[in-house]
Amino acid sequence: MLKRKKTKYKHAIVGGKKYYLYRITWIDPCGDSGHAEADEVKKLLPAKMITQGYIFDKDKKLVWTFASYDTESAVFSDRNVLPRCLIQKMEKVDNRPD
Repeated sequence: MLKRKKTKYKHAIVGGKKYYLYRITWIDPCGDSGHAEADEVKKLLPAKMITQGYIFDKDKKLVWTFASYDTESAVFSDRNVLPRCLIQKMEKVDNRPD
């Protein structure tokens, strides 16, 4: 009897397709439309963000994610698209307990 190899990464199967869960570290540009003195200007920095979501698709420029999905049909919610130039790290989330 052939035994199926269990994947070590967390995933969801939606509409017959397997989507893997990732932890994505990315930089979010920040802005301020208020008045500021010269010494305050360089204190405004981008935020380092963490997104956990399933990778829907990716190409050379963009990564599309979702966090929620319908169990009965291929419907996705909590969606994001991230420019690759802002992504610092993408890590697959594994099934092993911490």
